[in-house]
Amino acid sequence: MADAQHPHRGDSHTEAWQDKPWKHFQRVVFRLQKRIYRAQQRHDRRMVHKLQRLLLTSNAARHLAVRRVTQDNRGKRTAGVDGVASLRPPERLHLAMALRDLSGKADPIRRVYIPKPGTQEQRPLGIPTMRDRARQTLVTLALEPEWEAQFEPNSYGFRPGRSTHDAIGAIFLSIKHTPHYVLKVDIEQCFDQIDHAALLSKLHTFGSLRRLIKSWLQAGILHGAVLTPARAGTPQGGPASPLLANIALHGLEEALCRSVPRRKEGRTWQPSVLR
Repeated sequence: MADAQHPHRGDSHTEAWQDKPWKHFQRVVFRLQKRIYRAQQRHDRRMVHKLQRLLLTSNAARHLAVRRVTQDNRGKRTAGVDGVASLRPPERLHLAMALRDLSGKADPIRRVYIPKPGTQEQRPLGIPTMRDRARQTLVTLALEPEWEAQFEPNSYGFRPGRSTHDAIGAIFLSIKHTPHYVLKVDIEQCFDQIDHAALLSKLHTFGSLRRLIKSWLQAGILHGAVLTPARAGTPQGGPASPLLANIALHGLEEALCRSVPRRKEGRTWQPSVLR
């Protein structure tokens, strides 16, 4: 698209990182994402995959992915197993160029524990290397519009433009007219228990992207000096993990609504599920 219209714009290896045309890059990526979203709405799988391949090879998307993991994200100075916690501008340029090749195995993730708010428990995080974080961010840019076009309306976690406040508002609208029974459920160890085979099958994506995501899921976990195979789960801490968890949970709302009896004790029930 716009990259083709301006083949040399922002593509020079000698151009300084801070001088890249960032607003132009954002427009290019947004237009491609909008086309992916619309193709998915039409159920045009072939076009979705074609546009995703175009985005993954886009110079604009590669630079934005690197900028996000090295400058924008809160955990940008957290090192993976390679010990790299930050990159200088020339190294960011080199990483953006290296993202042209998405093949190769993923590095193991580094396991760290952080306090869980309001409890004495600690929550495990899996920190990928800087290279793998950039690759995951790039893939998320391609996958997110496809799945945003089909996600259930009442899921609010880890989605662009949605927050806890939106969920609170949806609950209020759901219960303000008639009395409801409310059941609050916590999916225990949700990220850690996701079945790899089921998730990869549900993604229904093209071969090279499927292999790349599979390599992340099965990269293994390094805790201290001990490397543990990853047989299930998508570890919290990677940029792609929230999206992959939402994909795994997609369909929960419909399944729960089907399982609740619509008539009980002479009354008609209309279940609402908000995640």
